[in-house]
Amino acid sequence: MSQIIVLGAGMVGSAMARDLVQQYDVCIADVDKLQLKRLKQKAPSLSTLQLDFADTEALQTELAPYDLVICAVPGHMGFETLKAIISAGKNVVDISFAEENCLDLDYLARKHEVTAVFDCGVAPGMDNLLLGFHNSRMQVTEFECLVGGLPRVRKKPFEYKAPFSPIDVIEEYVRPARFISHGRMVTREALSDREYLDFEQVGTLEAFNTDGLRSLMQTMNHIPNMKEKTLRYPGHVDIVRALRDSGFLSSDPIEIKGLNIPPIEMTSKILINDWKLGAREEEFTLMRVTISGEENGRHKKYVYNLYDEYDHITHTSSMARTTGYTATAVANLILRGKFNKHGVFAPESLGAHADCCKFVLGYLEERKVYYKREECQMDDNNQG
Repeated sequence: MSQIIVLGAGMVGSAMARDLVQQYDVCIADVDKLQLKRLKQKAPSLSTLQLDFADTEALQTELAPYDLVICAVPGHMGFETLKAIISAGKNVVDISFAEENCLDLDYLARKHEVTAVFDCGVAPGMDNLLLGFHNSRMQVTEFECLVGGLPRVRKKPFEYKAPFSPIDVIEEYVRPARFISHGRMVTREALSDREYLDFEQVGTLEAFNTDGLRSLMQTMNHIPNMKEKTLRYPGHVDIVRALRDSGFLSSDPIEIKGLNIPPIEMTSKILINDWKLGAREEEFTLMRVTISGEENGRHKKYVYNLYDEYDHITHTSSMARTTGYTATAVANLILRGKFNKHGVFAPESLGAHADCCKFVLGYLEERKVYYKREECQMDDNNQG
């Protein structure tokens, strides 16, 4: 039986470990001993390991017995952790969403004959996979991803909860947003170009620019129009803009009683309680992916809709399900030899293989995560 280690026992890491332990020997590692103890009580078949991922030598030593690594560490340490895993010669599926370009590690993965798939979540992740699938079958001209995870109960002022550290979310609100329009890269402020959209399950939400295209800017730069927007309850943008414009999200340290403190770190500490998703708090994930272009001489448009809720039976958050089960599906692809190329790959590379895309969608459906597809063939006078 294959052996897997999951690095990170947060909400998503825990969900992945509980999913994989149904088929494999799984160890989950984290620096937080108390969190590991709680997880062990919920899933006694899991092995646990207290480990500081910043200690590269210790990390690589502990990885030795395992066939595959799932990397679910905080984004700020994701790139270096991924580099250490590859250097240890281990296949890896990564959801840390590091700011750095993980494709820069491709040479290292090839050197060590490793298969590494990064950004393997819901978005980035499944939207990339779906685009990769259609890109291999049609001339794509338009790609749009609208995505958000939100609490069912709206609590003022933010009406938002996060299954991970607030600082990772805040960075999305600060980092300039890039998208492709008419074949050219456009850079705008995050939170810009707000629009209000209606969704059947939840009503009106606001969509705004964030820097979510990531690897697609490099791997799909032949597509003339690509953008991603984040979804929140109406009014969220105004509150976050007020914090940003007032300096609360700045990374430039300010002196407070002799200490130099970046305001973004202080803000994150304050927000962590307000934004923390409760262990059994109801929330949902909503995503709409639209892909259009020329296929077999006709203009075609494909729309994928995802709506997923907190699982009351397994007590698993929707964000953990939609993100984590995408990663565990890809882990199974690698372990079963269905994707065994050496190098570093974004999910769109897997999507180009029809059997891989079908496998991931099927794996998710088995866990009641459904991507409902609509398609429309239009004539030259109706391409909307």
